[in-house]
Amino acid sequence: MQNNIDKKSLENAYRLFESGDINHIKTGTTKGLQQLHKYLFDGLYDFAGKIRAQNISKGGFRFATVLYLNEILAKIELMPENTFEEIIAKYVEMNIAHPFMEGNGRTMRIWLDMILKASLKKLVNWQFVDKTLYLQAVERSPVNDLELRTLLFAHLTDEVDNREIIFKGIEQSYYYEGYTKEDDDL
Repeated sequence: MQNNIDKKSLENAYRLFESGDINHIKTGTTKGLQQLHKYLFDGLYDFAGKIRAQNISKGGFRFATVLYLNEILAKIELMPENTFEEIIAKYVEMNIAHPFMEGNGRTMRIWLDMILKASLKKLVNWQFVDKTLYLQAVERSPVNDLELRTLLFAHLTDEVDNREIIFKGIEQSYYYEGYTKEDDDL
């Protein structure tokens, strides 16, 4: 079941870019993040695009409590996006908020690239970002985001409209969550 959701969501991610629909999503906002989530998971989850209404945790880490989630999201939205460091800080804070029940990572990596493209004319070439190093850096980023900044900075590209880089990056993003296209052949 999860593999079918991942496959359909991955197809939705490709369509988001192929159709140009991504160009109609507001960059760096909670609303834009919700639009991305809905686009990726519409028809797959009944909560697609909706801010979660219950507390969640992963690996012993508790994400932002629902009681303060909307207030937190409003503050994150106001964070500056002028430098790479500011953008990563905003990304880390949004990851700590984890506004959706499922699909946060895949949605937020696209959101991050949208901000990088709009503000710096760059994006992360995710296909070269090692899964283990990335997940470790993200896990430690609430304490210090230097490791994450260093890892992602090393893989920035100015080829923001390169279809192959974008699509391989999407595939890598799904791989971080445990999905590979080869799973479809099983």
